[in-house]
Amino acid sequence: MTRAIPPMLLVLVLWCAGLGSAAQFAKLGVVFDLLAAAYPGQSAAMLGLAISIVGFVGLIFGTTAGLLVQRLGYRRVLVGALAAGALLSALQAMLPPLPVLLGLRLAEGLSHLAIVVAAPVMIAQVAPPRQQGLAMTLWSSFFAVCFALVAWAGRPLAEAQGLGALLLAHAGYMAVFAGLLSWLMPRDVPQAPQPLSVGGLLRQHGHIYASPRIAAPALGFFCYTVTYVALLTLLPPLFGARQAMVAAAFPLVSIAVSLTLGVWLLKKLPAVTIVQGGFALAVLGAVVLWLFWAVPVVALAGAFAIAAALGLVQGASFAAIPQLNAAAADRAGASGAVAQLGNLGTTTGTPLLALLLAGQGIGGLALFVLLPSALGIALHLWLSARRSTSP
Repeated sequence: MTRAIPPMLLVLVLWCAGLGSAAQFAKLGVVFDLLAAAYPGQSAAMLGLAISIVGFVGLIFGTTAGLLVQRLGYRRVLVGALAAGALLSALQAMLPPLPVLLGLRLAEGLSHLAIVVAAPVMIAQVAPPRQQGLAMTLWSSFFAVCFALVAWAGRPLAEAQGLGALLLAHAGYMAVFAGLLSWLMPRDVPQAPQPLSVGGLLRQHGHIYASPRIAAPALGFFCYTVTYVALLTLLPPLFGARQAMVAAAFPLVSIAVSLTLGVWLLKKLPAVTIVQGGFALAVLGAVVLWLFWAVPVVALAGAFAIAAALGLVQGASFAAIPQLNAAAADRAGASGAVAQLGNLGTTTGTPLLALLLAGQGIGGLALFVLLPSALGIALHLWLSARRSTSP
């Protein structure tokens, strides 16, 4: 049974479900030292794999998930993924041997992928047209907001009651939102059965990445994720005594700019234009960092300009999905591609920045921001030109 509720309230519930999917990373990433204490003698690489393995599923199957979600039904997918996430987190709370934990985390990647593909498509469908930019920008903030919340509330819980208590709390959260969405979401419209084949899936992949509308949000989002997650990890230590302040402020600046200036701009400009403007501002911030690194106040201003710029890119990239794609199937394909290329960016960005910092110092940092940002602008110019000359 479902209930009629205001559309933006359903958007908020879907966003809260997204927080649960982000916590599938944050619940171990924020308490990495406690994870190491729970598994003494394990290498940092193996413990790091326990965090990152959740993203491997999206890296491999992101676009496939986008193709399958509409066929299976958004309500069924979201409720099932949240319920599965609750069960897997409860099993992880028993702190099984590390190989078993890795297997559970790999399975959890399926739950995570299903949520991050299905939820934004549902948000785009239920949000009123005048509030669609706000709704998609709100969705884009789910990862950063979740990490902040887990650091604020989840880590103290784990320190006081143990890592298992945090994992159980996450299981309960996922179960609550599985129940809420089962109650609130409209039932899925039955889909006519269509045969699936490897060849058919490959052709649909080709269709997604060949389309200047379906692929555009994901290609720009890759240029964002390859930069943003790496900067969150490796930029704050470069500021020495100001490390804690930069670590806390960098994601908060991104979220604040995305939800204020970004939402306002979406009422005035196309999302793709805002993405390009954000990348251009990131280039400017990188140049400031490069030229004025020896002047701490100016260097901080450059760092926060990059944070603000990437906040604009973050929200507008998700808003571009419904702006460029009217059909639910195309939106699902675009969301799947965003999940796939987003995971590719988060996987490759941090080691690449570490190499550039080791070899080139601050110049390498500036180059790391400049090149993906310039690529993001160029890709969107090229795809916009293709859209203008094709139906």
